[in-house]
Amino acid sequence: MTDNKYNLGFFPTPLHPLSNLSQEYPDYNIFIKRDDQTGLASGGNKTRKLEYLIKEAIDNGYKIVFTAGAQQSNHCRQTAAACALAGLECHLIVRGTEPKTYQGNLLLSHILGAKIHFTGNDDKEIDIESFNHRIAKGEKKFIIPFGGSNIIGALGYVEAVKELKNQLTNLHLNIDYIFFASSSGGTQAGLILGLELYQLKTTLIPIKIDKDETYGLELEEAILKIVKEGTELLNIQREYSIADISVNKNYNKAAYGVLTDNERTAINIMAINEGILLDPVYTGRAFYGMLSFLKEKKLKAKSNILFWHTGGLPALFDYASGLKTI
Repeated sequence: MTDNKYNLGFFPTPLHPLSNLSQEYPDYNIFIKRDDQTGLASGGNKTRKLEYLIKEAIDNGYKIVFTAGAQQSNHCRQTAAACALAGLECHLIVRGTEPKTYQGNLLLSHILGAKIHFTGNDDKEIDIESFNHRIAKGEKKFIIPFGGSNIIGALGYVEAVKELKNQLTNLHLNIDYIFFASSSGGTQAGLILGLELYQLKTTLIPIKIDKDETYGLELEEAILKIVKEGTELLNIQREYSIADISVNKNYNKAAYGVLTDNERTAINIMAINEGILLDPVYTGRAFYGMLSFLKEKKLKAKSNILFWHTGGLPALFDYASGLKTI
């Protein structure tokens, strides 16, 4: 099932040590998984999900794809690129009013040929179905949820666990903890299913990025729903409950997409020490959470820690004024 995909990215993505940061925190060995290097219109984690979602659209005869997100949505930008490659018409529904100047992900989505529709407000939830009926009337349309987060999209991260396990085996390495950004839930659900399917022993520490619900569900509930669908699809015998879904909510006091000193600090530390760029919405917040764990020595000593970089580079340019204070 996890092989039924439309190839969009460059895999496996690099896995390598963060040597300078490991010296800064000598109690730990720190590594990074570079899903910012998937290659699709500057890369990111959504490429893995879109390989399965685009294949689903093509297999079912769809020519038009709809999805939605914030104006600086990495998912929207990568969906636009995936549709361009697959020869599909792409419609993006984005929150807020149309800016005078397109920047960051919004600019790239436009360049990639997506038809962009603005909601006129900043509500998190967007009624994709409503826009679906108003736009391209009479046409058959494939709807991808926020972040590509359904069971089809989550298969991308089930497969990513297999990729990671092969890399770790080749390096004779075990990873004790994996930190990553969790927002719409698909990446986390896929990782949970992948760890069980491929029997990789590690502890996930997802950092919650925003405060809002997903389709009226708390994030844990949304993840559990995908996980339960995945156990049936992949014939996984383990039964999951809400107690099995953990999300760290200690670093999302600011609303989604609001740049704070936490994100500025994380972006600065990663850039100065490792020459790697984080983004201001997802990886900046998640990496700050990981740094907090390291500083406070919340993890067992001498453990191997992996930060899963989910991409987002283009958003840096839309946050330029806030980042000048670094």
